[in-house]
Amino acid sequence: MATKTLFHTILSKEVYASGQVKSYAAGTTILNINDYIKSIPIVLSGSIKVIRTDDKGREILLYYIKPAESCVMSFLAGFNDNTSKIMAVVEEDAEVLLIPVAKASEWIREFPEWADFIFALYQKRFEELLEVLSAVAFQKVDTRLLHLLKQKSSLFQSKEITVTHQQLANELGITREAVSRVLKQMEHEKLIALSRNKISLL
Repeated sequence: MATKTLFHTILSKEVYASGQVKSYAAGTTILNINDYIKSIPIVLSGSIKVIRTDDKGREILLYYIKPAESCVMSFLAGFNDNTSKIMAVVEEDAEVLLIPVAKASEWIREFPEWADFIFALYQKRFEELLEVLSAVAFQKVDTRLLHLLKQKSSLFQSKEITVTHQQLANELGITREAVSRVLKQMEHEKLIALSRNKISLL
Protein backbone atom coordinates (compact mmCIF):
# COMPACT_ATOMS: atom_id res chain seq x y z
CA MET A 1 0.00 0.00 0.00
CA ALA A 2 1.09 3.56 -0.68
CA THR A 3 1.91 4.75 2.83
CA LYS A 4 4.25 1.84 3.49
CA THR A 5 6.74 3.38 1.08
CA LEU A 6 5.62 6.98 1.56
CA PHE A 7 6.70 7.17 5.22
CA HIS A 8 9.50 5.68 7.28
CA THR A 9 8.80 2.76 9.58
CA ILE A 10 7.83 4.56 12.80
CA LEU A 11 5.46 7.02 11.17
CA SER A 12 4.07 4.33 8.87
CA LYS A 13 3.19 2.18 11.90
CA GLU A 14 1.52 5.16 13.57
CA VAL A 15 -0.48 5.92 10.45
CA TYR A 16 -1.84 2.39 10.08
CA ALA A 17 -2.41 1.92 13.81
CA SER A 18 -4.44 5.13 14.04
CA GLY A 19 -6.24 5.02 10.71
CA GLN A 20 -9.11 3.02 9.25
CA VAL A 21 -9.05 1.64 5.72
CA LYS A 22 -12.30 1.97 3.76
CA SER A 23 -13.25 1.07 0.22
CA TYR A 24 -15.50 3.29 -1.91
CA ALA A 25 -17.15 2.64 -5.28
CA ALA A 26 -16.78 5.09 -8.16
CA GLY A 27 -19.36 7.87 -7.95
CA THR A 28 -19.55 7.84 -4.14
CA THR A 29 -19.57 11.26 -2.50
CA ILE A 30 -17.35 10.95 0.57
CA LEU A 31 -17.40 14.61 1.57
CA ASN A 32 -19.99 17.33 1.00
CA ILE A 33 -19.81 21.10 1.31
CA ASN A 34 -20.53 22.20 4.91
CA ASP A 35 -19.62 18.79 6.36
CA TYR A 36 -17.38 18.83 9.43
CA ILE A 37 -14.05 17.09 8.87
CA LYS A 38 -13.56 14.19 11.27
CA SER A 39 -10.76 12.42 9.43
CA ILE A 40 -8.03 13.12 6.90
CA PRO A 41 -8.00 10.82 3.84
CA ILE A 42 -4.91 9.28 2.30
CA VAL A 43 -5.70 7.55 -0.99
CA LEU A 44 -4.17 4.08 -1.22
CA SER A 45 -5.61 3.11 -4.60
CA GLY A 46 -8.00 4.60 -7.14
CA SER A 47 -8.64 8.34 -7.29
CA ILE A 48 -10.92 11.04 -5.89
CA LYS A 49 -11.92 14.29 -7.56
CA VAL A 50 -12.27 17.47 -5.52
CA ILE A 51 -15.04 19.79 -6.70
CA ARG A 52 -16.21 23.27 -5.77
CA THR A 53 -19.89 24.15 -6.26
CA ASP A 54 -21.73 27.47 -6.11
CA ASP A 55 -25.17 28.25 -4.66
CA LYS A 56 -26.77 27.44 -8.02
CA GLY A 57 -25.31 23.94 -8.04
CA ARG A 58 -22.73 24.64 -10.74
CA GLU A 59 -19.49 22.70 -10.34
CA ILE A 60 -15.86 23.04 -11.28
CA LEU A 61 -13.12 20.44 -10.89
CA LEU A 62 -10.25 21.65 -8.69
CA TYR A 63 -7.92 18.64 -8.68
CA TYR A 64 -7.62 14.87 -8.35
CA ILE A 65 -6.30 13.02 -5.30
CA LYS A 66 -4.19 10.08 -6.44
CA PRO A 67 -2.54 7.20 -4.53
CA ALA A 68 -0.14 8.35 -1.78
CA GLU A 69 -1.83 11.76 -1.74
CA SER A 70 -4.30 13.50 0.54
CA CYS A 71 -6.64 16.50 0.48
CA VAL A 72 -5.22 19.84 1.62
CA MET A 73 -8.74 21.25 1.99
CA SER A 74 -9.46 18.54 4.57
CA PHE A 75 -6.34 19.47 6.52
CA LEU A 76 -7.30 23.15 6.55
CA ALA A 77 -10.88 22.60 7.64
CA GLY A 78 -10.06 19.80 10.07
CA PHE A 79 -7.24 21.57 11.88
CA ASN A 80 -9.34 24.73 12.28
CA ASP A 81 -12.58 22.90 13.15
CA ASN A 82 -14.28 24.46 10.14
CA THR A 83 -16.75 22.93 7.71
CA SER A 84 -15.71 21.69 4.29
CA LYS A 85 -15.70 24.13 1.36
CA ILE A 86 -15.44 21.37 -1.24
CA MET A 87 -17.01 18.10 -2.39
CA ALA A 88 -14.95 14.93 -2.72
CA VAL A 89 -16.30 12.32 -5.16
CA VAL A 90 -14.68 8.97 -5.97
CA GLU A 91 -13.57 9.01 -9.62
CA GLU A 92 -12.53 5.35 -9.77
CA ASP A 93 -12.99 2.64 -7.12
CA ALA A 94 -10.79 3.71 -4.24
CA GLU A 95 -9.26 2.40 -1.05
CA VAL A 96 -8.74 5.21 1.45
CA LEU A 97 -6.95 5.37 4.79
CA LEU A 98 -8.86 7.71 7.14
CA ILE A 99 -6.72 9.41 9.80
CA PRO A 100 -8.41 11.07 12.81
CA VAL A 101 -7.92 14.85 12.69
CA ALA A 102 -6.49 14.93 16.24
CA LYS A 103 -3.77 12.43 15.29
CA ALA A 104 -2.94 14.24 12.05
CA SER A 105 -2.50 17.44 14.05
CA GLU A 106 -0.29 15.77 16.72
CA TRP A 107 2.03 14.27 14.09
CA ILE A 108 2.95 17.73 12.77
CA ARG A 109 4.83 18.32 16.04
CA GLU A 110 6.10 14.77 16.46
CA PHE A 111 7.19 13.82 12.94
CA PRO A 112 9.00 16.30 10.65
CA GLU A 113 8.34 13.82 7.84
CA TRP A 114 4.57 14.25 8.28
CA ALA A 115 4.92 18.04 8.25
CA ASP A 116 7.00 17.79 5.05
CA PHE A 117 4.29 15.60 3.51
CA ILE A 118 1.62 18.22 4.27
CA PHE A 119 3.69 21.17 3.06
CA ALA A 120 4.52 19.36 -0.18
CA LEU A 121 0.78 18.77 -0.70
CA TYR A 122 0.07 22.46 -0.08
CA GLN A 123 2.54 23.41 -2.78
CA LYS A 124 1.20 20.85 -5.26
CA ARG A 125 -2.45 21.84 -4.70
CA PHE A 126 -1.64 25.56 -4.85
CA GLU A 127 0.01 25.05 -8.24
CA GLU A 128 -2.95 22.99 -9.46
CA LEU A 129 -5.43 25.65 -8.31
CA LEU A 130 -3.39 28.29 -10.16
CA GLU A 131 -3.67 26.13 -13.28
CA VAL A 132 -7.45 25.94 -12.86
CA LEU A 133 -7.66 29.71 -12.39
CA SER A 134 -5.49 30.35 -15.43
CA ALA A 135 -7.49 27.90 -17.53
CA VAL A 136 -10.83 29.50 -16.63
CA ALA A 137 -9.48 33.02 -17.16
CA PHE A 138 -7.33 32.57 -20.25
CA GLN A 139 -7.88 29.27 -22.06
CA LYS A 140 -10.56 28.43 -24.60
CA VAL A 141 -13.05 25.66 -23.88
CA ASP A 142 -11.46 23.26 -26.38
CA THR A 143 -8.06 23.54 -24.65
CA ARG A 144 -9.58 23.00 -21.20
CA LEU A 145 -11.65 20.06 -22.42
CA LEU A 146 -8.73 18.33 -24.10
CA HIS A 147 -6.63 18.81 -20.94
CA LEU A 148 -9.38 17.25 -18.82
CA LEU A 149 -9.66 14.26 -21.15
CA LYS A 150 -5.90 13.74 -20.96
CA GLN A 151 -6.08 13.91 -17.16
CA LYS A 152 -8.75 11.22 -17.12
CA SER A 153 -6.83 9.11 -19.62
CA SER A 154 -3.79 9.26 -17.34
CA LEU A 155 -5.86 8.38 -14.26
CA PHE A 156 -7.49 5.35 -15.87
CA GLN A 157 -4.36 4.46 -17.88
CA SER A 158 -6.47 4.14 -20.99
CA LYS A 159 -7.10 6.22 -24.08
CA GLU A 160 -10.76 5.13 -23.95
CA ILE A 161 -12.63 7.16 -21.34
CA THR A 162 -16.11 6.30 -20.08
CA VAL A 163 -17.77 9.62 -19.36
CA THR A 164 -20.90 11.55 -20.32
CA HIS A 165 -21.01 15.02 -21.85
CA GLN A 166 -22.89 16.20 -18.75
CA GLN A 167 -20.15 14.93 -16.44
CA LEU A 168 -17.53 16.82 -18.42
CA ALA A 169 -19.70 19.93 -18.41
CA ASN A 170 -20.08 19.73 -14.63
CA GLU A 171 -16.35 19.40 -14.05
CA LEU A 172 -15.54 22.33 -16.33
CA GLY A 173 -18.37 24.51 -15.06
CA ILE A 174 -19.90 25.00 -18.52
CA THR A 175 -23.06 23.83 -20.32
CA ARG A 176 -23.53 20.36 -21.76
CA GLU A 177 -24.36 21.93 -25.12
CA ALA A 178 -20.99 23.69 -25.18
CA VAL A 179 -19.19 20.43 -24.37
CA SER A 180 -21.06 18.51 -27.08
CA ARG A 181 -20.31 21.20 -29.66
CA VAL A 182 -16.60 21.27 -28.85
CA LEU A 183 -16.35 17.47 -28.79
CA LYS A 184 -17.87 17.29 -32.26
CA GLN A 185 -15.31 19.80 -33.49
CA MET A 186 -12.49 17.83 -31.84
CA GLU A 187 -13.75 14.66 -33.53
CA HIS A 188 -13.78 16.50 -36.87
CA GLU A 189 -10.15 17.48 -36.23
CA LYS A 190 -9.34 13.80 -35.54
CA LEU A 191 -8.27 14.47 -31.96
CA ILE A 192 -10.87 12.11 -30.51
CA ALA A 193 -13.43 9.47 -31.49
CA LEU A 194 -16.92 9.62 -29.97
CA SER A 195 -19.23 6.75 -29.08
CA ARG A 196 -22.06 6.35 -26.57
CA ASN A 197 -20.78 7.54 -23.16
CA LYS A 198 -17.21 6.93 -24.34
CA ILE A 199 -14.48 9.14 -25.76
CA SER A 200 -11.25 7.81 -27.26
CA LEU A 201 -8.14 9.94 -27.56
CA LEU A 202 -6.44 9.49 -30.93
